[in-house]
Amino acid sequence: MEGRALLEGRVVIVTGAGGGLGRSHALALARRGAQVVVNDLGGEEEGRQASEEPARAVAEAIWAAGGEAVADSEDVGDWEGAGRLVARALSCFGRLDGLVNSAGTLRQKGILSLEPADIDDLLRAQLTGQAALAVHAARHWHRSAEKEGPRDWRIVNTIPPLAPSGRVALTTHLVARKTIAALTLAESEELYRYGVTVNAIAPAARRSARPPGEVPAGGDDGFDPLEVANASLLVAWLCSAGSRKVTGRLFELEGGRLGLLSGWHRVAAFEKEGRLLEEELGAVIDALIDKAPAREHLPAVLSEALLEADS
Repeated sequence: MEGRALLEGRVVIVTGAGGGLGRSHALALARRGAQVVVNDLGGEEEGRQASEEPARAVAEAIWAAGGEAVADSEDVGDWEGAGRLVARALSCFGRLDGLVNSAGTLRQKGILSLEPADIDDLLRAQLTGQAALAVHAARHWHRSAEKEGPRDWRIVNTIPPLAPSGRVALTTHLVARKTIAALTLAESEELYRYGVTVNAIAPAARRSARPPGEVPAGGDDGFDPLEVANASLLVAWLCSAGSRKVTGRLFELEGGRLGLLSGWHRVAAFEKEGRLLEEELGAVIDALIDKAPAREHLPAVLSEALLEADS
């Protein structure tokens, strides 16, 4: 599937969508037909002086481009706030098909410099911020599955990328990586029977001069391996019906290199010059999974009801 057909009729919450990766993801999902709940606490880094403006600006950009979106400024690190965000998606669009967890800041600190507040911030930004929303969504999906059977529901988490070569990864960085990896695997094992697939991405990305979320239709002129839009192609595919057999997987992405991770280690990789294209992602990911070592607790096949479901 290409263009709007990829995600037509699907409703996806994107957190941290007021800028950077989250903004790119929200715009990319909307261009492919998704109705997007644009969530961002706004304001300064770490949530001080929260503002509705960043989320509103992205939602307005989606509407201006012919898509559908609603802005939301709930704090997903707050249990009740995460619940209100899920309720907002359901009240505005009548359904919820996916979560893309992009929110969260990470202070780079080593073990010798950690303070109690650093540990609290790490847990809130990396664990609570991604788990609380998943809990509220999963409870809704569980109820729906009991009434109507499993469906194609999605969670895409975000893992901090590997430290650049030659740099030592600090304690907070490594703890965040392992925490989100473990959360992703646990969610995938518990939720697959209800039709929920859960994967995570570790994108190497930075802001670029090109408008966030925009990828040229053809050619690689000016290709930037660290452009935020490169990761959004993978996120869009993982939110689509075509990814229904892929769950409990951890991906790293930098430009045209897509790797499959197990903890700290890359166990399979695909690389090309230039950016990966939307139409080749499915075959590339299937080949990576075939190359990777077998995982003991990974659900090999989802239920037949899920595999036959269209939505």
